[in-house]
Amino acid sequence: MKDGASTHCHIDGRAIAARILNECQAYVLANPSVARLVSVSIGDVPEIEVYVRNQTRGAERAGLPFETQFWPKNITQEDAKARIQAMNDDAETLGIILQRPVLAHINLRSLQSAIHPLKDVEGMNPASIGNIVYSDVALAPCTAAASVELIKATGLDLKGLEVVMIGHSEIVGKPAAMMLMAEGATVTVCHHLTRSVAMHSRRADVVVVAVGIPHFLGPDMIKPGAAVIDIGINQIDGPDGTPKIVGDVDTDTVGEIAGWITPVPGGVGPVTVAILMRNATVAHQRQVAAGWMD
Repeated sequence: MKDGASTHCHIDGRAIAARILNECQAYVLANPSVARLVSVSIGDVPEIEVYVRNQTRGAERAGLPFETQFWPKNITQEDAKARIQAMNDDAETLGIILQRPVLAHINLRSLQSAIHPLKDVEGMNPASIGNIVYSDVALAPCTAAASVELIKATGLDLKGLEVVMIGHSEIVGKPAAMMLMAEGATVTVCHHLTRSVAMHSRRADVVVVAVGIPHFLGPDMIKPGAAVIDIGINQIDGPDGTPKIVGDVDTDTVGEIAGWITPVPGGVGPVTVAILMRNATVAHQRQVAAGWMD
């Protein structure tokens, strides 16, 4: 097993993330004029805190300047869009991170569309997602890109690889499927209307799961030796009533059959943050190429 996979078939996302962040740090050291990333949180949404904290740490590891902004809960859609447009025009802003979820009165997609594609380090602008159709994956959605990075870490050859993607969200399932097709994989996408998910997943070399259902994928749903990438993050009550985080995969039982499996936590999450920082370095390169800066 390669690049962070342990002898227990777990793919160590933290080790992969560390490698990516080291590459980002080297880039920043070679380009000391890199501008700052700006994290935007709208209102008081507790779920956002862990993401902001992890991104702050990731930026520190990469050597990227990182600013957190907290906009008031009563901000209007028009004011929020105007602030984003001002950051688009600000040479000191490298990239904009719009934390999710947002409050009910905010149109998230409209704000994501307002972020200039060259400052869209999250890969959430519809233009950024559309670029994936043409195999331009350099600024892809971070979680989708992380899933591809984790598959590569197994050492499997993606060309002709049979992959089943369970979940077809706009920011994970669909872009991940397109990115894998760009790498030459044969991809089947399953969703809530698929008649038999197990019929598809049992033939796959790789199963990627992003459905938001704790322990959805069991050992009877994969073939021996398959790689399993668990994107789910679900909070459940542990045996003693204490909340615990689990994925969409029944890791203990599936791990006995799988060739590789990502743990939760410690799998996709750290790599997603690292990909965000790598996207920032790509954004800088593209802004320089566009003549925005020297």
